[in-house]
Amino acid sequence: MSRALDGIRVLDFSRVLSGPYCAMVLGDLGADIIKVERDGTGDDLRGWGPPFMPDGESTYFLSVNRNKRSVVLDLKTSSGRDLALRLAQACDVVLENFRPGVMESLGLDFERLGALHPGLIYCSITGYGTTGPLAGRAGYDVITQGMGGLMSVTGEPDGAPMRVGVAIVDLVTGLYSAVAILGALQSRTRSGKGQRVDLSLLESCLAVMPNLTAGYLMAGEKPVRLGNGHPNTVPYNVFPTRDGNLTLAVGNDGQWQRLCRVMGRPEFANDPRYAENHARIARRAEVEELVSGWFREKSTEEWVKLLEEAEVPCGPIHTIDRILSDSQIEALGLIKTLAHPTSGALRMVGAPFHFSADDTGPSRPPPRLGEHTGAVLKEVLSLSDADLRELQQKGAFGAMSHGET
Repeated sequence: MSRALDGIRVLDFSRVLSGPYCAMVLGDLGADIIKVERDGTGDDLRGWGPPFMPDGESTYFLSVNRNKRSVVLDLKTSSGRDLALRLAQACDVVLENFRPGVMESLGLDFERLGALHPGLIYCSITGYGTTGPLAGRAGYDVITQGMGGLMSVTGEPDGAPMRVGVAIVDLVTGLYSAVAILGALQSRTRSGKGQRVDLSLLESCLAVMPNLTAGYLMAGEKPVRLGNGHPNTVPYNVFPTRDGNLTLAVGNDGQWQRLCRVMGRPEFANDPRYAENHARIARRAEVEELVSGWFREKSTEEWVKLLEEAEVPCGPIHTIDRILSDSQIEALGLIKTLAHPTSGALRMVGAPFHFSADDTGPSRPPPRLGEHTGAVLKEVLSLSDADLRELQQKGAFGAMSHGET
């Protein structure tokens, strides 16, 4: 099957999470991703663990690097930088997430590459943007969650600020980057010209809190931590049942009325103290205590069945192992298996989007370090075996133990 981004080539200098996640999304869509890594150690994420596979591969690295080819280059050498420069001129997109100034120091910045390749899309991901007093600071997900306000609204009201359980700012920035690159590619089809795209973790952090930032900017309301509660609708929380916990998301007054009927308390449906959402928000603690008392009367499974029949949004709280074995996930075909040359069969969550005409399934396992150095340089730059040996002697890259020579 064809893929949406067939024919698009991406030179990816990024590492760890935001950039690699962006590149993986583009790879799922069919782009040819050439991942440039440091000789010897590669992407920092290769060392993040445990867990590791029996061959030593990090499961974290494997999780975000499918559909890529790995090339090792020593960018500290002139020959390594020259190869990177030539590869960039043969690509549609360059992606990097170094601190501002690093790519300039290597001679691989947008100004130089754009002058040589006017159609190039150049995407830079930074921690805090390219201007302003924090521009030179390195970006880390947890630091940005704190500085960007996300931790201030995450956690129990009387508890400490909490980070989200995954590196959500890195991941969202990767998604925004992929969207921005697709937009820039579409713009190029009209104008024939490339452009630079800039994103930062800090801006992405603010962008994923639209209701909270708007509440403050437009109405002056400072958000606070509500645990699992929602600032704009009640009841919307986690409630204990007779044998566990259940999530409830009442999003409108009609759902509240149906909830009251299921609970056997229809008189509360139109009670002026609770009938409208703004009234329930004003009596948040009272409403949540009321609902908590109802839920303790039955098991989670019983409540889910009753509430689903009444079209009141709810659900159980699954652990990761439970949801990955769920019949719904199986029906969606979300878990993919890739054959890795040293790690064996890799089971991983695939792309969460499905096209009716184009394939989105994984086509390559995550690469071993430098696995495709020889093949990519031959294919893209038309280098010979003799050329590769000469470049290796000059220090452009190390031994291609996993690659073709």
